[in-house]
Amino acid sequence: MTTLPDGRTVPPPQADERTMLESWLEMHRETLALKCEDLEDAQARSASVEPSAMTLLGLVQHLAEVERTWFQRVFAGRTVEPVYPDSGTDGFGLVPERRIDQVLADWRAEVDASRMTIARASLDERGRLAPEAAALLGADQVSLRWILIHLIEEYARHNGHADLLRERIDGRTGA
Repeated sequence: MTTLPDGRTVPPPQADERTMLESWLEMHRETLALKCEDLEDAQARSASVEPSAMTLLGLVQHLAEVERTWFQRVFAGRTVEPVYPDSGTDGFGLVPERRIDQVLADWRAEVDASRMTIARASLDERGRLAPEAAALLGADQVSLRWILIHLIEEYARHNGHADLLRERIDGRTGA
């Protein structure tokens, strides 16, 4: 297994489909954690530029909600409450008492739950979408393969935001 100088694991250049998908998702998860490394709470709450209110703290909360939604609700069909019911439907909303170390721990717990939920599942197994999402997609079910690709896309997009937020906070750039 190859790692980058920053410690992230490089996805294998040749592998079966499942390994490739999970490896890329893991790299993006590691990237998010790296972008939040060594931040104080005030820094994690710092928005990039007006009019955006996006923060690294809000991004991590959002991705905890994304993990729970796609793996627990959609794929496993579980009825679970939002991770952050006081942070809006997307999880981006901040509350004064919530700290970055706790949010990262919550997000890591959701990632662990996601891994356990899909550990023995086939890429072809399906989860059921909520009616609103099904109407947008034009189907009421999605495969685990689709969910993994969607999560890679979701993390990649938000890691781009995290790059800009981190650079604004302390000038730190890079993968």
